[in-house]
Amino acid sequence: MTSKQKRKIKNNLVGYSFILPNLIGYTIFIFLPVCFSLILSVMEWDGSRNPMVFVGLENFKRLINDSTFRISFINTLKYAVFTVPITVVASLLLAVLLNKKIKGIAVFRTSFFFPYIASLVAVGAVWNMLFQPEYGPINNLLRAIGIANPPRWVVSTKWAMMAVIIVSIWKFMGYYMIVYLAALQGISPALYEAASIDGANGWRKLRYITIPLLTPTTFFVMMMLTIQCFKVFDLIYVMTGGGPGRSTNVLVNFIYNSAFVKFDFGYASAAAIVLFVIVLVVTLIQFKGEKKFVKYM
Repeated sequence: MTSKQKRKIKNNLVGYSFILPNLIGYTIFIFLPVCFSLILSVMEWDGSRNPMVFVGLENFKRLINDSTFRISFINTLKYAVFTVPITVVASLLLAVLLNKKIKGIAVFRTSFFFPYIASLVAVGAVWNMLFQPEYGPINNLLRAIGIANPPRWVVSTKWAMMAVIIVSIWKFMGYYMIVYLAALQGISPALYEAASIDGANGWRKLRYITIPLLTPTTFFVMMMLTIQCFKVFDLIYVMTGGGPGRSTNVLVNFIYNSAFVKFDFGYASAAAIVLFVIVLVVTLIQFKGEKKFVKYM
């Protein structure tokens, strides 16, 4: 073995030694649990010392006929359909507005980013008080402007999901605003100067310069938001617990209840596999759509 080959092997070993801790953690906490979940999805097991019983695809057949699973899937879609586009638009507009060199701009950026790092439990508790039907500030404001019967928000099967969506947009738009701000910093000011010379106003600059150049960032934000929406659990658990009734019960709530309330781990694993497939399909569709959109642009 030549000295060059020895040096190459040494460099490779050094490189692998840096990623080894992360690889070990990934294997223990992600890869092995995922493999175990795949095995559990075709088993019946209550998590006790009782042996696992192989049931084949029976768990997946049960999901098809389970009304709670169907409602959870529809609720997840509703949450994603409303949350993703509104958060994208709100984040982009905030980033454009705060991408200015003015005094105190850092304070405004920090104030919009703060909800993202705030405690989720605290956020849920505070917003539940704000949405309180009888004495909450939001309904008091609505009554003050002439709405005699304001929504009952988190205690209403009709409005509970909308309340969760509002809080979700408020909490996460600050994070994606920072993502957009980083992308805006990379756009050359010369493009806007040339557009100004040609007589373009602010809207035309946004439409023909900013939005097209932010296309990769927008698709990244949409992809991350979509994945986040399909695996939402903590915010709904804190604010509504999946209720009232089943109005805010989403797929991860369904998986949690199946595993840790009913102790039907095989059934919960089957639902988790279905959720994984749904997210994978949606992500692939987004990637394909991005390529076509970029080509069109």
